[in-house]
Amino acid sequence: MDAQHTNPASATLRRKLFDGLGRAERALFTRPSPKSPRAQMKFLLTRAKGSTAAVAERLGVSRRTVERYRSGAIKRPQKRLQAALVEETEAQWQPQVRAQARQRAATSGGLVISCRAHFGFGPEGSSDAGRVRDIMTAVSPAHADLILSARETGATDDELHGLVAEAIADAYFRKEGGGRAGVHVEFKDVNRLDISF
Repeated sequence: MDAQHTNPASATLRRKLFDGLGRAERALFTRPSPKSPRAQMKFLLTRAKGSTAAVAERLGVSRRTVERYRSGAIKRPQKRLQAALVEETEAQWQPQVRAQARQRAATSGGLVISCRAHFGFGPEGSSDAGRVRDIMTAVSPAHADLILSARETGATDDELHGLVAEAIADAYFRKEGGGRAGVHVEFKDVNRLDISF
Protein backbone atom coordinates (compact mmCIF):
# COMPACT_ATOMS: atom_id res chain seq x y z
CA MET A 1 0.00 0.00 0.00
CA ASP A 2 1.24 3.49 -0.86
CA ALA A 3 2.23 5.68 2.11
CA GLN A 4 0.04 8.43 0.65
CA HIS A 5 -3.08 6.24 0.86
CA THR A 6 -3.25 4.89 4.39
CA ASN A 7 -6.19 5.00 6.71
CA PRO A 8 -6.42 7.86 9.23
CA ALA A 9 -6.29 5.50 12.24
CA SER A 10 -2.92 4.14 11.10
CA ALA A 11 -1.62 7.67 10.47
CA THR A 12 -2.67 8.65 14.01
CA LEU A 13 -0.96 5.57 15.43
CA ARG A 14 2.21 6.42 13.48
CA ARG A 15 2.29 9.92 14.98
CA LYS A 16 1.66 8.56 18.49
CA LEU A 17 4.29 5.85 18.01
CA PHE A 18 6.91 8.35 16.82
CA ASP A 19 6.01 10.75 19.65
CA GLY A 20 6.22 7.89 22.17
CA LEU A 21 9.59 6.70 20.88
CA GLY A 22 10.86 10.29 20.90
CA ARG A 23 9.83 10.74 24.55
CA ALA A 24 11.43 7.39 25.46
CA GLU A 25 14.70 8.42 23.79
CA ARG A 26 14.71 11.87 25.43
CA ALA A 27 14.29 10.20 28.82
CA LEU A 28 17.65 8.47 28.25
CA PHE A 29 19.64 11.63 27.49
CA THR A 30 22.57 12.09 29.86
CA ARG A 31 22.74 15.86 29.28
CA PRO A 32 20.04 18.42 28.45
CA SER A 33 19.82 19.48 24.81
CA PRO A 34 20.53 23.13 23.84
CA LYS A 35 17.61 25.42 24.72
CA SER A 36 18.28 28.85 23.18
CA PRO A 37 17.67 29.33 19.43
CA ARG A 38 21.29 30.43 18.97
CA ALA A 39 22.67 27.36 20.78
CA GLN A 40 20.31 25.09 18.84
CA MET A 41 21.39 26.65 15.54
CA LYS A 42 25.08 26.27 16.44
CA PHE A 43 24.51 22.63 17.37
CA LEU A 44 22.67 21.91 14.10
CA LEU A 45 25.43 23.60 12.12
CA THR A 46 28.03 21.47 13.91
CA ARG A 47 26.06 18.32 13.04
CA ALA A 48 25.79 19.51 9.40
CA LYS A 49 29.57 20.17 9.28
CA GLY A 50 28.98 23.92 8.97
CA SER A 51 26.61 23.72 5.98
CA THR A 52 24.13 26.57 6.33
CA ALA A 53 22.35 25.27 3.21
CA ALA A 54 21.70 21.86 4.81
CA VAL A 55 20.41 23.38 8.05
CA ALA A 56 18.28 25.92 6.19
CA GLU A 57 16.70 23.17 4.12
CA ARG A 58 15.91 21.02 7.18
CA LEU A 59 14.36 23.97 9.00
CA GLY A 60 12.55 25.40 5.97
CA VAL A 61 14.23 28.82 6.15
CA SER A 62 16.82 30.75 4.14
CA ARG A 63 20.57 30.43 4.61
CA ARG A 64 20.63 34.09 5.65
CA THR A 65 18.19 33.32 8.48
CA VAL A 66 20.45 30.52 9.72
CA GLU A 67 23.45 32.88 9.66
CA ARG A 68 21.55 35.58 11.54
CA TYR A 69 20.59 33.18 14.34
CA ARG A 70 24.13 31.84 14.55
CA SER A 71 25.53 35.35 14.92
CA GLY A 72 22.88 36.33 17.47
CA ALA A 73 21.38 39.05 15.24
CA ILE A 74 17.98 37.37 15.67
CA LYS A 75 17.06 35.89 19.02
CA ARG A 76 13.35 35.07 18.95
CA PRO A 77 12.09 32.72 16.26
CA GLN A 78 8.49 32.56 15.12
CA LYS A 79 6.50 29.59 16.45
CA ARG A 80 7.01 27.41 13.37
CA LEU A 81 10.78 27.90 13.37
CA GLN A 82 10.99 27.51 17.14
CA ALA A 83 9.18 24.15 16.90
CA ALA A 84 11.44 23.06 14.02
CA LEU A 85 14.57 24.01 15.98
CA VAL A 86 13.47 22.00 19.02
CA GLU A 87 12.45 19.00 16.90
CA GLU A 88 15.65 18.93 14.82
CA THR A 89 17.89 19.48 17.85
CA GLU A 90 16.27 16.70 19.85
CA ALA A 91 16.27 14.38 16.82
CA GLN A 92 20.04 14.76 16.49
CA TRP A 93 21.02 15.08 20.15
CA GLN A 94 23.17 12.30 21.66
CA PRO A 95 22.97 9.84 18.72
CA GLN A 96 25.14 7.27 20.51
CA VAL A 97 22.80 7.14 23.51
CA ARG A 98 19.89 6.59 21.11
CA ALA A 99 21.75 3.93 19.12
CA GLN A 100 22.69 2.02 22.28
CA ALA A 101 19.08 2.08 23.53
CA ARG A 102 17.77 0.84 20.18
CA GLN A 103 20.41 -1.90 20.08
CA ARG A 104 19.55 -3.04 23.60
CA ALA A 105 15.81 -3.02 22.83
CA ALA A 106 16.30 -5.02 19.63
CA THR A 107 18.64 -7.62 21.09
CA SER A 108 17.88 -8.14 24.76
CA GLY A 109 15.62 -5.63 26.48
CA GLY A 110 12.61 -5.18 24.23
CA LEU A 111 10.20 -2.29 24.77
CA VAL A 112 7.44 -1.59 27.26
CA ILE A 113 4.29 -0.34 25.56
CA SER A 114 1.53 1.28 27.57
CA CYS A 115 -1.62 2.27 25.70
CA ARG A 116 -5.32 2.94 25.85
CA ALA A 117 -7.06 1.59 22.77
CA HIS A 118 -9.91 -0.57 21.51
CA PHE A 119 -8.95 -4.24 21.69
CA GLY A 120 -11.05 -7.32 21.04
CA PHE A 121 -10.71 -10.88 19.88
CA GLY A 122 -13.93 -12.64 20.84
CA PRO A 123 -17.62 -12.62 20.01
CA GLU A 124 -19.92 -9.85 21.21
CA GLY A 125 -21.35 -10.56 24.64
CA SER A 126 -18.24 -12.38 25.85
CA SER A 127 -15.53 -10.99 28.11
CA ASP A 128 -13.21 -11.05 25.09
CA ALA A 129 -15.45 -8.77 22.99
CA GLY A 130 -13.96 -5.54 21.71
CA ARG A 131 -13.75 -2.67 24.17
CA VAL A 132 -11.42 0.11 25.24
CA ARG A 133 -8.68 -1.27 27.46
CA ASP A 134 -5.68 0.16 29.28
CA ILE A 135 -2.78 -2.17 28.62
CA MET A 136 0.85 -2.13 29.69
CA THR A 137 3.03 -4.93 28.39
CA ALA A 138 6.65 -5.81 27.74
CA VAL A 139 7.27 -6.43 24.04
CA SER A 140 9.92 -8.95 23.01
CA PRO A 141 13.25 -7.87 21.48
CA ALA A 142 12.18 -9.47 18.17
CA HIS A 143 9.06 -7.27 17.99
CA ALA A 144 11.03 -4.23 19.20
CA ASP A 145 13.54 -4.80 16.41
CA LEU A 146 10.78 -4.98 13.79
CA ILE A 147 9.12 -1.78 15.04
CA LEU A 148 12.37 0.19 15.33
CA SER A 149 13.62 -1.02 11.93
CA ALA A 150 10.30 -0.12 10.29
CA ARG A 151 10.49 3.34 11.83
CA GLU A 152 14.00 3.86 10.43
CA THR A 153 13.22 2.54 6.95
CA GLY A 154 10.08 4.61 6.44
CA ALA A 155 7.41 1.91 6.65
CA THR A 156 3.88 2.93 5.74
CA ASP A 157 1.36 3.86 8.43
CA ASP A 158 -0.51 0.58 7.93
CA GLU A 159 2.69 -1.47 8.22
CA LEU A 160 3.60 0.23 11.51
CA HIS A 161 0.06 -0.24 12.82
CA GLY A 162 0.27 -3.96 11.99
CA LEU A 163 3.64 -4.36 13.71
CA VAL A 164 2.51 -2.60 16.91
CA ALA A 165 -0.77 -4.55 16.95
CA GLU A 166 1.05 -7.86 16.51
CA ALA A 167 3.60 -7.01 19.22
CA ILE A 168 0.88 -6.14 21.75
CA ALA A 169 -1.24 -9.15 20.76
CA ASP A 170 1.69 -11.56 21.20
CA ALA A 171 2.85 -10.09 24.49
CA TYR A 172 -0.48 -9.44 26.18
CA PHE A 173 -3.21 -11.59 24.66
CA ARG A 174 -1.37 -14.64 23.38
CA LYS A 175 1.07 -14.94 26.33
CA GLU A 176 3.31 -17.83 25.33
CA GLY A 177 0.59 -19.50 23.28
CA GLY A 178 -1.59 -20.51 26.25
CA GLY A 179 -4.58 -21.66 24.17
CA ARG A 180 -4.80 -18.38 22.27
CA ALA A 181 -1.85 -18.86 19.94
CA GLY A 182 -3.80 -18.29 16.72
CA VAL A 183 -6.24 -15.64 17.93
CA HIS A 184 -6.61 -12.48 15.81
CA VAL A 185 -6.63 -9.37 17.99
CA GLU A 186 -8.43 -6.22 16.84
CA PHE A 187 -6.49 -3.04 17.68
CA LYS A 188 -7.90 0.40 16.85
CA ASP A 189 -8.91 3.82 18.18
CA VAL A 190 -5.62 4.47 19.99
CA ASN A 191 -6.17 7.19 22.61
CA ARG A 192 -2.73 7.02 24.23
CA LEU A 193 0.53 5.25 23.46
CA ASP A 194 3.63 5.48 25.64
CA ILE A 195 6.87 3.57 25.12
CA SER A 196 9.92 3.03 27.26
CA PHE A 197 13.20 1.24 26.66
